[in-house]
Amino acid sequence: MARYLLSVFGPTDPPASGGSSSRSELLQEWADTGAFNDKLQREGHFVFADGLEPASTATTVDGRGERPVFTDGPYLETKEHLGGFWVIEAADLDEALALAAEGSRACRGAVEVRPFNTPESIQALLDS
Repeated sequence: MARYLLSVFGPTDPPASGGSSSRSELLQEWADTGAFNDKLQREGHFVFADGLEPASTATTVDGRGERPVFTDGPYLETKEHLGGFWVIEAADLDEALALAAEGSRACRGAVEVRPFNTPESIQALLDS
């Protein structure tokens, strides 16, 4: 099975992870996301998942020079930031996309799907 990163994006520093406007909506979002996590575990797709603190808590580190440079805040200035993620295993991209659609519905956020590098994908890149 291939491994995929499902990244959840949402508003910068939202009042709740998916932009839920009330406590009851937020609690329902968490319950739905928990149920989705349980499904991933039950069906053997789950590798790891977690939510992130708001983008304002980020520190960007650039270690390419002689001394690392530390900057408060996210690397990019955007309206949306990474808010959480799942690492899953799926038979193929179609299955990963179907799972991402379920995850997006559960957490009320857009989800980007990206495969992890594999020896085969690296070799294909080198061969091209």
